[in-house]
Amino acid sequence: MNTKRPTQQIYSNYTKQDFEVWKTLFNRQLELLKSIVSVEYLKALAMINFTQDKIPDFEEVNAVLKNTTSWSLEVVPNISEQKDFFEFLSQKKFTTTCWLRTMEQLDYLEEPDMFHDVFGHVPLLCNQSYVDFFKGISDIALRNIDNPNAIKLLGRLYWFTIEFGLIEEDGQLKIYGAGIISSKGETEHCLSKKAKQLPFDIQTIFETDYRTDVFQETYFVIDSFEQLYNSLEKIELLLYENILQLNE
Repeated sequence: MNTKRPTQQIYSNYTKQDFEVWKTLFNRQLELLKSIVSVEYLKALAMINFTQDKIPDFEEVNAVLKNTTSWSLEVVPNISEQKDFFEFLSQKKFTTTCWLRTMEQLDYLEEPDMFHDVFGHVPLLCNQSYVDFFKGISDIALRNIDNPNAIKLLGRLYWFTIEFGLIEEDGQLKIYGAGIISSKGETEHCLSKKAKQLPFDIQTIFETDYRTDVFQETYFVIDSFEQLYNSLEKIELLLYENILQLNE
């Protein structure tokens, strides 16, 4: 989309409707998620101190992140170009928009807004293993930024973990992917019998394509965020093996 979006958060610019949108989405999602979202996400949500009545102030968020994992937020107007996105992540900076959808867009939005970016992604930036994995796949991406096949495969890995990942906690499937956390429909769909939930497997993920305009058919389940971080060496090894096969 070509809509001109803000490039910095000016808190005084938020309107009464913006606060109402945040409150509506926050309450609706938290009600849906409270028993099926990762315990680690709920811990992080409390740590980052997001509430229904206040749109997050990025200066305050950055202060918390600095004292936990040394990450910070980088305001961007729209989705970043791949190289810019990975470069920021490699610098421990998460790119986020600061504008909110309207009341008429509560259930469908063509591009990610602040609710997706901030409510979905930011709390888990307080989790060290999660951000170490996040930075790790970004470092791998930068080493292969000029190889379209590598970026395509890493895009699938990002999609099925950071955006649409599930985790098993105490024998129960829970949600941690930001694309699920910020979406009412995806939250209701991902654990249903209409979806497949498979064990986390790097090669299978590399072989699984996805669409951005429908609910996912397949989700991958991790045991822990440590499992993600500990998989980085294997991810890079399998990435190069797959690239060689694609180039043959």
